[in-house]
Amino acid sequence: MPKPSASYLLVILKGMAMGAADVVPGVSGGTIAFISGIYQELIETIDKLDFGVLKVWKKEGVKAAIEQYNLKFLGSLFLGVAISILSLARVFKYLLEVYPIMVWSFFFGLVLASILYIGKQITKWNPTVIIALILGVAVAYFITIAAPSEAPNVWWFYFLSGCIAIIAMILPGVSGSFILVLLGSYGMVLGTITDAQDALLAKDWALLRAAIFKIFLFGMGCIVGLKLFSKVLKWMFEHKKQITLAVLTGFMIGSLNKIWPWKEVLSTRIDRHGEEVPVEAVSILPSSFDGDPQVLYAVVFAVIGFALILLLERAAVKKNVYAD
Repeated sequence: MPKPSASYLLVILKGMAMGAADVVPGVSGGTIAFISGIYQELIETIDKLDFGVLKVWKKEGVKAAIEQYNLKFLGSLFLGVAISILSLARVFKYLLEVYPIMVWSFFFGLVLASILYIGKQITKWNPTVIIALILGVAVAYFITIAAPSEAPNVWWFYFLSGCIAIIAMILPGVSGSFILVLLGSYGMVLGTITDAQDALLAKDWALLRAAIFKIFLFGMGCIVGLKLFSKVLKWMFEHKKQITLAVLTGFMIGSLNKIWPWKEVLSTRIDRHGEEVPVEAVSILPSSFDGDPQVLYAVVFAVIGFALILLLERAAVKKNVYAD
């Protein structure tokens, strides 16, 4: 039975939330997909999508292809993600520069509630599940303390970055943006998006063509990575669901180090705009923070993030009750 139009509007909004999360290094769009109740549908839809859609399109028409491959859902979701990334890239850059403690506190509360939400779905605790949880924590934590590298500005690296980042983006607890930071390509990719916007406004067609080509390469990498990894995830959810949930919960616990609001910067670098940006930082207590720790604001925004997940969870439960 096809979904009503209002449902696809909701999917667009969920896609926008995923896109907003993916823009921020340390926050996972996969977490948003999981808590908003669309994670498994997303993985199954991507896994099913192949060149067969063209055969169905040719033999039975566009409508049949769209329904058979759930393309309205996928298109609505990625439309929301694209809208969010294109419109919020500058906004989040500004917020992280001006209100870093409040922004990171909000996401810390959001991820903390997400850990409880996903973790309580583990119904069978045994040594294997516990080991999977610990491994997930360890992997995510070591990712957060890894030192970023310098990215080569060559065409194939855009493709590779897209392929690797999209895998992280659909894993709850693993930030695709932060993986790009580690690869050294976060500023490069984000800069390409803003270059395209600036070139369009300035009518600089040469710069626009170059930016679009790089975005296309990154997008193709995303498609390839998404398709390959969706099969692994689908199999894991079907055959090893408890272990998969434990690993994902561990990823999210380990990622808390990255989004802890109070940091001490160890090293910096000069970006392509000539601005000094942090490269390595360690989590510290608010009392050791160099400046106003804004503890009250941090607590308020963390509570808001935590409450938002509880509201989403309650809405998802109601939706399932009505569906039954």
